[in-house]
This record gives sequence, C-alpha cells and structure tokens, in this order.
Amino acid sequence: MHITLYKGLALLANPALIGLTVLILAIIWMLRDERDRVRPLLVIALVFNLVYGWFLSVVMGRENGLVQWKYDDILLNLDAALGLRAAPIAGLFQGWERFPLLVIYQLMVPMMAAWFLVARRCQLSGALVLTYAVELVVGPALYGLVPGCGPLYAFRSQWQHPPAVEAATVRLSGMPNAFPSLHVGTAFILVLFSCGWRSRAASLAFFAATLLATLSTGEHYVIDLVAGLAFGCFAASAGQRRLLESFGFGTLTLGWSLAVRWEYRFLLVHVWVLRIFVALTLFAALSAVFRAWFSPRPASLRHGDVDDLKDVR
Repeated sequence: MHITLYKGLALLANPALIGLTVLILAIIWMLRDERDRVRPLLVIALVFNLVYGWFLSVVMGRENGLVQWKYDDILLNLDAALGLRAAPIAGLFQGWERFPLLVIYQLMVPMMAAWFLVARRCQLSGALVLTYAVELVVGPALYGLVPGCGPLYAFRSQWQHPPAVEAATVRLSGMPNAFPSLHVGTAFILVLFSCGWRSRAASLAFFAATLLATLSTGEHYVIDLVAGLAFGCFAASAGQRRLLESFGFGTLTLGWSLAVRWEYRFLLVHVWVLRIFVALTLFAALSAVFRAWFSPRPASLRHGDVDDLKDVR
C-alpha cells in the first residue's frame, strides 16, 4: 500500500510534469483577464524557470557536465560546524510520520495556488504573483551559484548516516536543488502574505511542517533552510516593491551564497562568524514577519487587486 502511494507521489512530483501543468494553468489564468498586467509576468517567469531548469539539468546534472562540482560535502560540514546535522533530525521522522511529511513536501505548488485566495482577502494578490515571479527567476540562479543536490542524492543509502567527508567540492550526478531551500523560502512567503489569525495559524503550521519535511525526506541540509529564509524575505519584499528592504534581504541572500561558495573554509574555521550570520538571518526573518503582520500596508500595494473585499480582522 505504502509502496504504491510512494510511486504515485513520485509520479506527481516529476518536475517536468509539474512545470508543464503549472504553465498551462497559468496561461489559462492569464487569458481570463487580459487587462491584468501582472499575470503575463508570472507566465514569462514560468517559461524562464522551465528553460533555466533544463539548462541546469544539462550542464550541471551529470558528472561529465561543464560544471560538474557539487557543494554537498561542504554543506554537510557547515551543518556539523553549527551543531545541527540534518541526519539526526531526519532520523526522528522515519516512522509513520514520514509519509504525511512527504505529502506536505509535495503540496507546495497547490499551496502556492491556494494562497492566492488568501492574498486576495488581504488585498495583496498582485504582490504575491510578483513574488512568485521573482522566486521563479532568481531561485535557479542561486542553485547555479552554489550547486548542491541534497543528502539523499549525495549519500544515497547512507544519507541518514553520512560518512565523515572533507569540506570540498565533489563529482556528483544530479540537478542542483539544495542551497538555498526554495521550499522553505516559499513556505515563509506564505507566512508573510497571511492576514487574520486563521491564515496565520495555517501558514505557521505549514511552514513548520515544511521545515521537517525538507529534512526528513533527505532533500536539504540545515544550512539550506537558513538561507531559504533570507531568500523568502527577499522575494516577498521585491514582490511588494519595497526596494530598500528588497536590497537588504537580497544582499543577505547573495551574501550567503557567496560566502558558501568562496569562503566556506573561513566559516568552518571561524564558527562564531557562521553562527552570527545564522542569528542575523533569523532576526531578519522574525522582523519581516512582525512588519508584515503589524505594520500598515501602503495603499500602492493594494492597487490592482480585487475591490470590495473586506479586510480580515
């Protein structure tokens, strides 16, 4: 029974199938209101994402690709330096809990679509669509900057008990899909675009479940999740056209990628710098939630959204 369900989920989780399905639905959605200038941006971003994904698969997906070096061993060592290894955390959720967490992991795209309705009630649907577009365009570029596959793909059957490895790039087949975690970034975006206690509680629950799901499925390292928070803040602020905030969060996100790519040895030697970087990111994420939930929204953000909708109290 479980094997059949896992195979069904694996089929539904096929990136090409998901990408094409979402693109078709986005085109239909765009054609339903040709006056909305935001909708074509999402379609363009989806096309860009699919092409970029294909490019990464061809160039970085194989060991004999033009850019064959992956950063998994480095990410594993950064987790160890933090004292927060992904494998022991994942080991706590390998019983019956693993299946619902796997379902949560595969629910990201449907949740993104469903959250559009929440954003409409918050009068932020246009900003949310722009946020998704930013994610689709910038996310793959970050994967190309720090290519990593995730514990499941890097260590195969040993991923729950990975061996001690040197912090260095390695030859590894597989499309980059680890740093930063776009799943965590997107789940955090849903938190930032929630209003009213029901949607906020739901978004926090989904965010917490996504954190566990990314680790229990072997898709990510802990350090991926931290950088994913910074990326989520950047995408959300860019989607809401808060240029100063977007620049700050973008600098933080890019700083993570540049530091891991070129200064990982410095971070491993000076662990206190790594921990300060993590603390700064967590503080920035909490500050973003506080501003999103308790600060008044500029009227410009509501322009173009559906009128005659009551504010959620």
